[in-house]
Amino acid sequence: MKKSILAAAAGLAGAIFLTATSAGAFSPASPHVERPTSAVTQVAKQREVPEKYKRRSVRFTTNEKPGTIIVDTNNKFLYYVEGRDRATRYGIGVGREGFGWSGVVKVGRKAEWPDWRPPAEMRAREARAGRILPVVMPGGIDNPLGARALYLYKGGRDTIFRIHGTNQPWTIGLNMSSGCIRMMNKDVEHLYARADIGAKVIVIGPGNKQGDVSFQDRGVDIFRTIFGG
Repeated sequence: MKKSILAAAAGLAGAIFLTATSAGAFSPASPHVERPTSAVTQVAKQREVPEKYKRRSVRFTTNEKPGTIIVDTNNKFLYYVEGRDRATRYGIGVGREGFGWSGVVKVGRKAEWPDWRPPAEMRAREARAGRILPVVMPGGIDNPLGARALYLYKGGRDTIFRIHGTNQPWTIGLNMSSGCIRMMNKDVEHLYARADIGAKVIVIGPGNKQGDVSFQDRGVDIFRTIFGG
């Protein structure tokens, strides 16, 4: 009788342990977050941005003035020229096939947590594929433009292209956009604080409409990366 009771107790304990470990395997405790996360954000957490696309201070040679932004769409890097022989390099996502572009433009305006107003052409294109886009989507964590946007102008007119954040950080390093330059939210916030309205933006890409651009990325500036400045 005593052995039967002990066996039953052992079996019950084993069942409790199995239940606990199964719950831990399939329902891990959710980390604390201050704001609700979207389904897109949850998926994005499953893929890390490759190390080479993390923000870095680099040794950089160019004849462009400090404050200039150089976008190398081929290598998926954006450079903000800080001064003589130095720049901040950011990883970016760029236009998919057929949506790449090149040219010299300026930052016409800036916005924090911008509204998204997809162009009529984009809405029509997506509608043909069965996806209905809003005319206006208010800024926020689920907005495709992310935390900040720098609006690119040419000849005083909006080009419809932007440098902006994204709620899909896993797209950094890929050709995924409709021509805009995507950055991680923390990176676009960093750039936003430095780039002035009127800043020159050189986009190197298909068509070579940017003309001759002299620059050389000479690798990570270890001292500045560690100590700042």
